[in-house]
Amino acid sequence: MSVVTPRGMPILATVAGLAVLGWLIFGWLVPGFRPPEGERAGVAPSAAVVITTVPPGAAASLPAGEPASVAVAVKATPPLVGNATLADPAWAARAAQTAGIPVRALLGYAGASLALAAEQPSCRLGWTTLAALGNIESGHGTHNGSELGADGAARPGIFGPALDGNAFDAMGDTDRGAWDGSTEGDRAVGPLQFIPATWQRWGADGNGDGVDDPQQIDDAALAAGRYLCHYGELSRPDRWRAAVFAYNHVDSYVNAVAATADSYADLAG
Repeated sequence: MSVVTPRGMPILATVAGLAVLGWLIFGWLVPGFRPPEGERAGVAPSAAVVITTVPPGAAASLPAGEPASVAVAVKATPPLVGNATLADPAWAARAAQTAGIPVRALLGYAGASLALAAEQPSCRLGWTTLAALGNIESGHGTHNGSELGADGAARPGIFGPALDGNAFDAMGDTDRGAWDGSTEGDRAVGPLQFIPATWQRWGADGNGDGVDDPQQIDDAALAAGRYLCHYGELSRPDRWRAAVFAYNHVDSYVNAVAATADSYADLAG
């Protein structure tokens, strides 16, 4: 039986100027959420204007009088903020590649681990545990065609199956659809799959935008970390297992998280 130890804790320094990530534009499809600033209907997103020259071969085919250069609006990539800035970007790029984790997700997991190391030093939660949860719960935010944008938000939003008592235990509506878009019953939400009632208690703002959003990886990772740390010093195998069991009351789930976290520790070095 594999047991996670704190060997997955990254030794990272705060480094400014993280590498620019590609900006992915998707519809804001999460019921109950406001779209990000600049993405609301009728509001143009911030953009840079780039003047590009038409290649000579193509320019020759242009009608007489047509300009040989065009202005192209390019979506500006938002800078990383909050906990995602705590991780060393060079380490994150290497670890993401070797472990097979999207770099934006890894920045969320490592940033939450580092934030908790300062906030609750006795907890000793490694990023590998959060990464294992994120992998098992949503494939690091890629479940059912979703993807994490450069801002860390899953688009479209990630929602679990209805907890209606058929395939899964029944759970009545606790949020009036505010987080999961359903007033008929609850569904888990976001890349770390929080039940709305749990999010209402543990929801966190890991990216510092003033909003606790379960669909945003920095927020979700910090909330999951605080939830796990509630069970004590996680370098102790018994406490670690109790914490992960509380996340999902199945022993095979705990074993799967342990094996995945250990694998990430080995791959990332």
